[in-house]
Amino acid sequence: MSHQDRPRRPAPSPALSSPSQSPVPTLPEDMLPGRKPVRELLAERPKSVDDVLLRQGLRGPDIDAIVASCREAGVRFRFVPTGDLDRLYPGNHQGVLARLIAGELASLDDVLEATRNAPLPVALALDRVQDPGNVGALARTLYALGGGGIILPRHEGARLGPGAAKASAGTLSRLPVAKVANLSRALEEAAEAGFAVVGAAGEDGAENALAARPEFPLVLVLGNEDEGIRLGVRKRCQTLYRIPQARPLDSLNVAQAGAILLGRLAGLRGQETS
Repeated sequence: MSHQDRPRRPAPSPALSSPSQSPVPTLPEDMLPGRKPVRELLAERPKSVDDVLLRQGLRGPDIDAIVASCREAGVRFRFVPTGDLDRLYPGNHQGVLARLIAGELASLDDVLEATRNAPLPVALALDRVQDPGNVGALARTLYALGGGGIILPRHEGARLGPGAAKASAGTLSRLPVAKVANLSRALEEAAEAGFAVVGAAGEDGAENALAARPEFPLVLVLGNEDEGIRLGVRKRCQTLYRIPQARPLDSLNVAQAGAILLGRLAGLRGQETS
């Protein structure tokens, strides 16, 4: 066989011969990037926005308008380093990123009204509960037992994004959730509207929750995972409850404590209506 007659080897496939390509990053679905889209969302549906992040040093009419819209709608915003935005959203964000919530926020009046008419007329007020998983677990328990809604501080609270939504098994979007500028004032308004305000605390002077017989409707206040309820919020509580323990334990997780207290309240409510 002559040199010319020898069969030629097939050329290597371009796909096999080209260097491996980096995978395209998955863009998070609970974030809206871009100056114009964020402006439009704040104008049309501000209650769907958890917070807005802007790149440090960013200036201009668009940024001024976004900040003004956030202030007008009561949406928290902050300026952060570029690297923080890039880590949260690897796509083109133009220095502006809106983080969305699972559902839309309600007003305090909406939560109180829903609670009055709920099978279990209890609302949860969460004072600086930071873990979205805890918020979601509490929402799941509250919904299952027939509770009314949730009240959160606008600042220093957990994000109501995918983590909270997943932990709630979809119930977070079925309950009215209000974010308030001042939680102490919101509890005052609830008391003025005829709600009992009860806080969960661990000290010996607090009332035994398993022997208590509160009045309904009621707002149950749960505090931060490490520090509990702030002093200013605690002063708005008409009563403090503690969960008695048969064995020594530093503390219960806030979602566990909330589930025990909500279960007790549901049992009392059932006795009243039976």
